[in-house]
Amino acid sequence: MATRLSVITTRGGDDGTTGLGDGTRVPKSHPRVAALGDVDELNSVLGLLRAEALPGEIDTLLGAIQNQLFDLGAELCIPDHRAVQAEHVAGLDQAIRHYNADLGKLEEFILPGGSRPAALAHVARSVCRRAERSVVALEHESGPGGYARQYLNRLSDLCFVLARVLNRAQGTPDTLWRRD
Repeated sequence: MATRLSVITTRGGDDGTTGLGDGTRVPKSHPRVAALGDVDELNSVLGLLRAEALPGEIDTLLGAIQNQLFDLGAELCIPDHRAVQAEHVAGLDQAIRHYNADLGKLEEFILPGGSRPAALAHVARSVCRRAERSVVALEHESGPGGYARQYLNRLSDLCFVLARVLNRAQGTPDTLWRRD
């Protein structure tokens, strides 16, 4: 494998800008940088979730998703580059159908919580929704993107479903919202 980074501290961002993959520099407050940061945070939260004892099939799925999120980061870092494709969105749709098939019908809203892995899946879901909002904001400024928005929308749904699956696997009931 080739060396990707030999110097971590470049001091190039000390002026409040950052370099994109195409060599241009933008302010660190730019919507593209915000979207990149939110996707990076989402990937980190999924890494934290994967540090838990998870069913092997779910850990493998999340590992593949982490790689796809890294590709999505490249898409956001390089204007006009497309890495996320329709088949990535379709794969999330299939995973949602697979994991949701054995869950009971939702009769009430579910609050984040339950087991630790499920609670972390809910954190990932909420961070994913923020990343989706950041991508939408970027699209308003830069024009429509590819499948990034749809991918993040489906991924947040999958995180919700996985939270329920992980609670069930731990023998922990979902935390239901109760009307006062």
